[in-house]
Amino acid sequence: MKRIVVVGAGTGGTAVANRLRRRLPAEEWAITVLDRDDRHVYQPGLLFVPFGLTEAERLIRSRRSSLASGIDYQVGPVARILPEERQVETAHGRLAYDWLVVATGCRLAPEENAGLMEEWGERAFSFYTAESAAALAPALARFDRGRLLMCVAELPFKCPVAPIEFTFLADWYFRHKGIRDRVELHLATPFPQCMPNWPKGREVMVAGARAKGIHLSTGFALQEVDRGHRCVRSFGGEEIGYDLLVVVPTNVGDPVVVASGLDDGSTYIPTHKHTLKALDHERIYVLGDATNLPTSKAGSVAHYEAEVVADNLLAEIAGRDPAPTYDGHSTCFIVAGKGSSYLVDFNYDTEPLFGKFPLPGVGPFSLLKETRANWYGKLGFEWLYWNVVLPGRSTLLPPTMSMAGKRSDPA
Repeated sequence: MKRIVVVGAGTGGTAVANRLRRRLPAEEWAITVLDRDDRHVYQPGLLFVPFGLTEAERLIRSRRSSLASGIDYQVGPVARILPEERQVETAHGRLAYDWLVVATGCRLAPEENAGLMEEWGERAFSFYTAESAAALAPALARFDRGRLLMCVAELPFKCPVAPIEFTFLADWYFRHKGIRDRVELHLATPFPQCMPNWPKGREVMVAGARAKGIHLSTGFALQEVDRGHRCVRSFGGEEIGYDLLVVVPTNVGDPVVVASGLDDGSTYIPTHKHTLKALDHERIYVLGDATNLPTSKAGSVAHYEAEVVADNLLAEIAGRDPAPTYDGHSTCFIVAGKGSSYLVDFNYDTEPLFGKFPLPGVGPFSLLKETRANWYGKLGFEWLYWNVVLPGRSTLLPPTMSMAGKRSDPA
């Protein structure tokens, strides 16, 4: 019996395992998935928790329940990956593999940011975990005046559009409560504008922020949080005060990656940007937030990558070369407020453009435009996530980006 081991049962790991199980004979291939717990969180929904639009508990399901029959799921910490021996060391002993898929993701590391832990849970919060999003909700409910600062510590971090989504939703939230005139909203980000290197997308988002009266500090790399003076400082010397701080702390790769010597010093794994094979080790594929690829650390990326990893791994099992098909494709809804959203679709070489998506000229979604249809797309994706993406079923969207229906201007 040959074995494929998948380390990590998040979006990418779950989808890959399910796709492989469907296409490999169970009498010849065992598939084992490893993760530290049995809690799968629908992470895009965490954005809504602080504003009372959903509850964190509703976004959590059993990891095991999302894995197909015939997949062995083992709960417990993974100590090390031993690529030379083709083994994974767990709390229960060593597990040999013929092929390995690493989908360990990344984690928040607020302890890496000077002074942040002194404010953590008091005046400093995040919304990137179920626990932190739930803790932020009552803090927002109590906040009735002053400066709310949304601060991104450094690059890279999970879901690059989430901070501006949070700030847009905060604008809606305080207007809905009738106190927007008493609350100053400020976004501080390391990006040169308020988004990644997307000239057209930046123009749209900056215009949206200005229309909502949101202050922007760009190129801001967090040096420290000063509890005494209630401010943050950048390495460039900029200082911004806050009354309530919402922060995206430093993100780092999973400790098992570092303990195994798989990373390049960044805590992320060097990965071929088109085949998704590990560059320095044989018989290992990498996807999702565990890679060092120059694309978003986002669920849609892991979803598209899962298709490529499964196809390439099956090709190699059949004696063929892996295909260099992944192009950095990512698709993201960007909430503009309750009831409306933007949408972006891009890859390594093509920035977000205007147009209709996914059907050229038809949509129903509009690229780089704030619409109600996009809002329903954002909400509807949750059903798609649990019922199509995680089970590894085919969708209308190929893993490579299509230029059909896209254009460089909004006309």
